[in-house]
Amino acid sequence: MDHLARAHELLAAHPVVDGHNDLPWALREQVGYDLDARDIAADQRGLLHTDLARLRAGGVGGQFWSVYVRTDLTGDAAVSATLEQIDVVAELIARYPTHLRRALTADDLEKARAEGRIASLMGAEGGHSINNSLGTLRALYELGVRYMTLTHNDNIDWADSATDLRRLGGLSAFGHEVVREMNRIGMLVDLSHVADGVMRDAIATSTAPVIFSHSSARAVCDHPRNIPDDVLAALPANGGVAMATFVPKFVLPEAVAWTLAADRNMREHGLHHLDTTPQAMRIHEDFEAAHPRPEATVATIADHLDHMRAVAGIDHIGIGGDYDGTAFTPRGLEDVSGYPNLIAELLRRGWSEGDLAKLTWQNAVRVLRDAEAVARDEQSTRGPSHATIEELDGGRLR
Repeated sequence: MDHLARAHELLAAHPVVDGHNDLPWALREQVGYDLDARDIAADQRGLLHTDLARLRAGGVGGQFWSVYVRTDLTGDAAVSATLEQIDVVAELIARYPTHLRRALTADDLEKARAEGRIASLMGAEGGHSINNSLGTLRALYELGVRYMTLTHNDNIDWADSATDLRRLGGLSAFGHEVVREMNRIGMLVDLSHVADGVMRDAIATSTAPVIFSHSSARAVCDHPRNIPDDVLAALPANGGVAMATFVPKFVLPEAVAWTLAADRNMREHGLHHLDTTPQAMRIHEDFEAAHPRPEATVATIADHLDHMRAVAGIDHIGIGGDYDGTAFTPRGLEDVSGYPNLIAELLRRGWSEGDLAKLTWQNAVRVLRDAEAVARDEQSTRGPSHATIEELDGGRLR
């Protein structure tokens, strides 16, 4: 069997719904949202991981665009920057209507597939984006945001991050209320980036399926950004989906120490370690020339997916590449055109076509549909929460 040819055929019928792409932030950082300067209808290789031709070549049928803002933006500044990210996604959809379709529901995903367009959804990356306000959370939902990652790389007032010092041990009382309100409005609770205690608290509290928009298996690569096996094993009862990421420093054990040194080098040059501007990439390339980088491959990602399928089950896994949010990508998955290489590798490993259809398309559509059903039920019994962090966490905040 020609596995790559079969992978292309499978993706034509069951395209990838990718959980996380940071193109909006890359556009902010590189060109200040000037879409003429980064016209993704043209070839953007060497500048971006993402353009329309490569999305098509990769068999992408649905994309959660991350409306991420850095955690050094706080308060109203974080909210404003999130709104700017939402605005540029809207501009992209309006600019490329034959390629992109705004999607708010599972039905919209199916309609986009039938039309041959890429369903474009949004996910907010980090609870700092709502500035401790449930009203702001609801406003983001009304603007089209369909998941929120509870933290990014740093703790917030009501939840611990995987990559910060443990402070709460999980969710605060207000954090639990955020999860309940997300359930009520139909916004998916995303547990990528959060500490283990937050993962477990959120799954225990949530009445809707949760997602991990871009996280892999900790048993395969022991990094706090990955998902421990007990949490993967809890997904079937919750109905959630864990979407494997491609970021080498999260998936390849040998890359962890190298990445710490590379990040330190970036800071020594006065740049943020997540910077992917051309200037930053030149510094990365110089460092890599002097210190060869351990290289993740398609097989590395397939190893994670094999393990995630074994622990969580085929109905509870997906893909979240994190393109344009990482400086480095695996060989064979250099950009958004690479998904067929991964599907071909899984075919070689004996994955059935039915299993692959769940991985690429069906699980993501189902989890969104299930969250919509929970929201309808909850809205029939209770209205919006107006709880404040001062009321619920006041003693701790003082």
